[in-house]
Amino acid sequence: MKCPFCKEQETRVIDTRIIEDGYSIKRRRECPTCGRRFTTFERIEERYPYVIKRDGRREPYSREKVMGGLRKAFHKRAISAGEIERIADEVEKYILSTGRREIPSKLIGEKIMELLKITDEVAYVRFASVYREFKDTDDFIKELEDLKRRKGDR
Repeated sequence: MKCPFCKEQETRVIDTRIIEDGYSIKRRRECPTCGRRFTTFERIEERYPYVIKRDGRREPYSREKVMGGLRKAFHKRAISAGEIERIADEVEKYILSTGRREIPSKLIGEKIMELLKITDEVAYVRFASVYREFKDTDDFIKELEDLKRRKGDR
């Protein structure tokens, strides 16, 4: 692994740990030339399906797009970065579990909303407002009433 500081080709691993999910490895490395340390992560390379957008376009799955949507939904909410990562991981597990080569963006959005609903209701409504393209306050009120009704059914 190349040193990100001095570009030395050979670095040595000084610590290896399996991350909680069991599908990733975190390695602490040291450069023998400059002596600086850095961390690398290894993940299993998965073949994610293409996402079929609402307008019919197909594009490769992007974790960054999912993370961006989650960050916006959780903006100024009391939630850790680790929890956001966990939700993104759950979305990816779901996508891979379908076994599809192509997956409609609608299924991804619905899975995200399902996870947000049980994590943070405010984030859920924020995400839903963009995902479902709320036109006015009536759409917000309807979604809040549905959420309140479902919460009362528990």
